[in-house]
Formats: sequence, C-alpha cells, structure tokens
Amino acid sequence: MAVRLDPPDPAALHPVPGVELGIAMAGVKKPGRKDVLVVRLAPGTTVAGVFTKNRFCAAPVVLAKKNIGNAVRALVVNTGNANAGTGREGLRRANAVCACLAQHLGCKPNQVLPFSTGVIMEQLPEAKIVAGLPAAISDLKGANWASAAEAIMTTDTVAKAASRMVELSTGVATVTGIAKGSGMIRPDMATMLGFIATDAGISRSNLQRIARKAADRSFNAITVDGDTSTNDAFVCLASGRGPQARSGKDEGLLEEAVTEVAQLLAQAIVRDGEGATKFVTVTVEKGRSEAECRKVAYAIAHSPLVKTALFASDPNLGRILAAVGYAGIADLDTSKVDLCLDGVLVAEGGARHAGYREAQGAAVMRQDEITIRVRLNRGKAAASVWTCDFSYDYVKINAEYRT
Repeated sequence: MAVRLDPPDPAALHPVPGVELGIAMAGVKKPGRKDVLVVRLAPGTTVAGVFTKNRFCAAPVVLAKKNIGNAVRALVVNTGNANAGTGREGLRRANAVCACLAQHLGCKPNQVLPFSTGVIMEQLPEAKIVAGLPAAISDLKGANWASAAEAIMTTDTVAKAASRMVELSTGVATVTGIAKGSGMIRPDMATMLGFIATDAGISRSNLQRIARKAADRSFNAITVDGDTSTNDAFVCLASGRGPQARSGKDEGLLEEAVTEVAQLLAQAIVRDGEGATKFVTVTVEKGRSEAECRKVAYAIAHSPLVKTALFASDPNLGRILAAVGYAGIADLDTSKVDLCLDGVLVAEGGARHAGYREAQGAAVMRQDEITIRVRLNRGKAAASVWTCDFSYDYVKINAEYRT
C-alpha cells in the first residue's frame, strides 16, 4: 500500500494576479498526456531561483540560470525529456524553444526561462514542443494551477500543488505553488521542479533570499533515494500586482507563507516517493549545530538498510544507531545518544533501553507515518528531514523507467 496522497483540489488553489498558465499535449514522450506548460508573467514580475549543484546540469538549467536576471516574461516547461547530457545540440534546442515562445508572446528569447524533466541523454524533441506552444498559449488563464501541476509530472502518481493567503500591512497576498518529483530526489538546492508565485511586490534581492531560505527548510530537507538530479530547479515569482511588502515584518510574513507552501510540496514529493509505503520524519536534537544535526538525519534517511527495514515494518533499530555512528561526527560520544520511535524510547545512553520491548517498535513500524527521533545530547541545535522507505516497487519503477 502506498502512502496516501490526494490530488490537489482546484478550488483550493488561488489564482495569482499577473501569472497565467497554459497547458498542451505535445507528445514529447507519449501521446495523449499533458506535457508542456507555459507560464506568462506580467511586466515587472520579479523572479528568483535556486538550481541543482550537479555538475552535469541540464541545458535548460544553464539557460535559466543565465536568463533569470533579466526582465523575465515567461517560463516554458516540458516533461518526458530532461535535455541533460545532450551537449551543444541540447543548448541549441532549448534556445530554439525559448525563441519560438518569445516570438509568440512578443518578448525577447532571453526573457524566457526553460525547464525540462524526464529521460537523460536523449535530445529534446523541439519540433513537438514548438508545435504544442500555440495550444498552451491559447489555454493561458490564471486558474490553471491544478492542470499545470499535472503537466509537469513524470513518475509522479499524483499532482502536487498548494496555496495560502497571507495578510501583509498593505493587504492580503496570494501564494500558490506546484512541484513535481517522486524519484531521483536528494535535492542539493531544491526539488526536481518547483514553482511558487505570489502577487506581492518585493525586490528581486529579497525574493532571492526568501527562495533560498524556503528551499533550505523544505526541498533541501527531503530525500527519497539520495540522488541529486541534473534538472533541479526551484523558482519564485512575484508579480507585484497585489500588496507590497514594505517592511521587514511584511517580508517575514511572506517568507513564512512561501516556506509553508514549499514544505507542503516537499512533503508531498516524499509521500509520492517511487514505491513508498511509509512517510518518515527524521529529527535529530541536541546537537552542536543545525548542520551537524542535518548530517546525522541524512545518514539515517539515506541508509538502504534503514529504508528496507521500514518497508518490512521490522524494528531492526540497530541500523539506525549504526547510521548515526557513520554520519561523520568525529567526536560524537555514543554513550550519550538516545533514540525514540514516535513516543517509544528505544535506546538510552547509547544502549537498548531497559524497558523497551520489540513489540512496541513493531507497532510503530507498521504505521504509515513514523517519526525517528535522535538526541545527541551535546548541544541545543536541531534539524529534521523527511524521507520514505524502499519497496520492491522502487526497483521495478526505476528498472522499467525507459520501457
């Protein structure tokens, strides 16, 4: 049984004034599915983003990073083909798509940001995408968020979208976002693809700061399989057609709303992890720094032995302590480490708790949602990451990805 994840309710996704979305079925990989998304932005929209640190980054990432400092007027997203590992020809094809969309919208090619997701090392079928652009443009409307979330899916089993309203000193602003991802997830910046828009007015430098902080507290705190994609991109858009963020307090409130939406999307990615049956929160407390706590949390979350034990509902909890031990904290005093599963104290002072019974651990492990809590007892810092288990279906999905 997979972790329960409901598709987004279109009625709960608030349109963002100044942002329009259009979808097309271009047959990029398979016919009859939504696979091209165009986002048209009002003049004056500020855009910020963070991108993959994978050195083999895809052609669209190269162009998006280059163009993001311009007066961006549009985004174009395709699924079914990553346009990664495609060399100069991949860049040419990505540029060609941007140029065609720019001609349709009456802007410059360097005012378009391209994004792609799908199979690596296959050339982008630019002709199919270009042919699909008129349909996507004719479909442009502000209420298309749910459909847009479907258009960027690859191995996702359900679309991912979220929306919130936030009251600034100058009025109520909208924050709405979509994301895709379920495998090849261990973002080193954000998620595979994520887009969050607001109608608030804010400078690009402050929006970039918000994007970075939101990514670190959401997409940079998840892992499905430990793989960092070649195409990761998280982009924040602020159309300025709504209330203006005129104070530090306004910016703080906007940051909270963007982060909340990003966290909802990030957690949805983990819940939809390829073959996932368990949603797992790993919290490490009382460390010397947040970075140290995150390092230990990721060691647990990445462990194939821990993840397979989770799938089997097997309380083989020594695997968790082993992961804490090899996380790379050189001066860790293991005699002070405590471990809990939900509210069950499993290990205390680095050894099995005298009152722990395996039946207690087994009962927790059978749950769909589990919290693994580690106390290092060497400081006041804490950090959490979200992950899932490894099932038979994870291997099957990835073994058959190209077939």
